[in-house]
Amino acid sequence: MSLSSDSTSVPRQVIKKVLAKLEKEGQGTVVRKGISELDQELLDPFVLLVDFSFSLAAGFPNHPHRGFESVTYMLQGGIIHKDPKGHQGTIQAGDVQWMTAGRGIIHSEFPEEEVNNGLQLWINLPSIDKMIEPKYKELSSLEILRAEEDGVEVKVIAGDSMGMKSPVYTRTPTMFLDFTLKPGSQTHQTVPESWTAFAYIIEGNEGVFGSLNSPAVSAHHVVVFGPGDLVSVWNKSTSRSLRFLLIAGKPIGEPVVQCGPFVMNTQAEIDTAFEDYQNAKNGFEMAKC
Repeated sequence: MSLSSDSTSVPRQVIKKVLAKLEKEGQGTVVRKGISELDQELLDPFVLLVDFSFSLAAGFPNHPHRGFESVTYMLQGGIIHKDPKGHQGTIQAGDVQWMTAGRGIIHSEFPEEEVNNGLQLWINLPSIDKMIEPKYKELSSLEILRAEEDGVEVKVIAGDSMGMKSPVYTRTPTMFLDFTLKPGSQTHQTVPESWTAFAYIIEGNEGVFGSLNSPAVSAHHVVVFGPGDLVSVWNKSTSRSLRFLLIAGKPIGEPVVQCGPFVMNTQAEIDTAFEDYQNAKNGFEMAKC
């Protein structure tokens, strides 16, 4: 077990399961969308989750963002990230980039190797923070805290687990944990009762979430948890490890309007974001370059 439960804990049950289906998105790019606009109200503060894979023929030239934070977690290969202000780096397998778009970021993302696979999560910002100055936080795989106990390994990217607490500050309070359970092992992770929580299964086909009598869930499913303060997971496989992300966050409780690369509270704010980008102002000054 990664964390012992007590008699006062309220187990979170599974209230929804969604298979992130494979879709082609341009030349050399395939994606699985684990969170769509239909899920945004249920999964507040999370806006989007994409499991992506692209080849050297693909890439995303300069494009804008406003109003949210994005977390890019590479599983294989790497992404070369660059913005017109001179920030540049490569996010390689096991590395994390936590980007606060705030009032405006323009950047490009291109593959480093022939096969590049990762996950990107969009986390909403409250209205009071949507126009803050942008910033980046990057962690190499060696900087990410990890712990292992009784066949359970956890990488603590944000939040805390198994006595490890991540130093990463998240503008919207967030937990981001990468669990690997060996065959037959189990984990019990506390999550703040008022927070939204879900899991995304990366590998494995016999993961049981919420309670022992729940049906097994396989890779590429999003599992949404109901109320409570404890998430329990069992790996029922006798031969395969189970790897999943456990993600939780404090709900914001504000209207969400997403249009392309912008996440705001109203359509008028979306219109303003497009206008600012087209006119290279209010955070998008580098668009003229």
